Amino acid sequence: MSFKSGLADVRDMRTLFPGLLSAITVAFAARFISDHYGAPVMLMALLIGMAFGFLAEDGNKCVAGIEFASKKLLRIGVALLGLGITVQQIASTGHEVLLITLGGVALTIALGLLLSRVLGRRSRFGLLTGGAVAICGASAALAIASVLPKSETLERDTVFTVIAVTALSTLAMIIYPLIASALHLSEFATGVFFGATIHDVAQVVGAGYSVSDTAGETATFVKLLRVVLLVPIVVFLSLIYSGQQAKGEKRKLPIPIFVFGFAALVLAGSYDLIPLVIKDFLLGTSRWFLVIAIAALGMKTSLKKLGDVGGSAIVLICALTVLLAAFALTMIILTLP
Repeated sequence: MSFKSGLADVRDMRTLFPGLLSAITVAFAARFISDHYGAPVMLMALLIGMAFGFLAEDGNKCVAGIEFASKKLLRIGVALLGLGITVQQIASTGHEVLLITLGGVALTIALGLLLSRVLGRRSRFGLLTGGAVAICGASAALAIASVLPKSETLERDTVFTVIAVTALSTLAMIIYPLIASALHLSEFATGVFFGATIHDVAQVVGAGYSVSDTAGETATFVKLLRVVLLVPIVVFLSLIYSGQQAKGEKRKLPIPIFVFGFAALVLAGSYDLIPLVIKDFLLGTSRWFLVIAIAALGMKTSLKKLGDVGGSAIVLICALTVLLAAFALTMIILTLP
């Protein structure tokens, strides 16, 4: 490593430090409340983080660190969670979970196309919102937008979709555990419900582990099944719209690398390739990273921005969210114990 490279790394750490420290502080506060009063640590991290939303406003020196915690630490934390899931668990999920996951994704995208036309929106907007709701929220919205034909409204529609799915995911993280409790779903069924319906990975993890480790592990696995579907769907859309792009234009498929890390660690944990002491340490580290990431996500969440977009767009994305949840709950009640 060169001297200049070392200085650059130091400057990067100085930029990240204020926001990262803020998120860590909120995480410790959430953990304290959870340990002493029994409140869900993820929910506490989210709510306390939202109270410090001003730290994530443009121009604040905490922005870079908060962004780092909400994205990088989240992905590392999710990847490390692979050590808590084995191939044997995955095999035991059965075809019912696969049917619920794949059926929910296909149905949501199809309804996005249909309802967008009914509400006077273009089919591309239906693909954008339907794909975001069906697969993995903001990440899916950005990925799908990258292969749709450029237009005057594409950037605006993408920004709206990112804001909307983030806000709805935050609400789902709070409301869906109440629904699961009211319906007396098992921990496994609760995890399937969260993983098959909540938009963003962070909120899936937060909702799952706010119930139990079993629900959290199941929710994470089911969610990552949906995330993996992003790659073939983006490739498919790219092929469909390739004739409408400029010749010679190159694209990079936004493949979520942490998914491959998660899968590799599932295999490593399943076949005892990592010593138990190290495995336990990494799992503990992953949970701390996730609490910190949830705290940072709370700081970034602004529900007020949802009112800045058109009414029909809000109706569409809310309808897709409700319909996906209704489908998953119906299938879970009919097929799972």
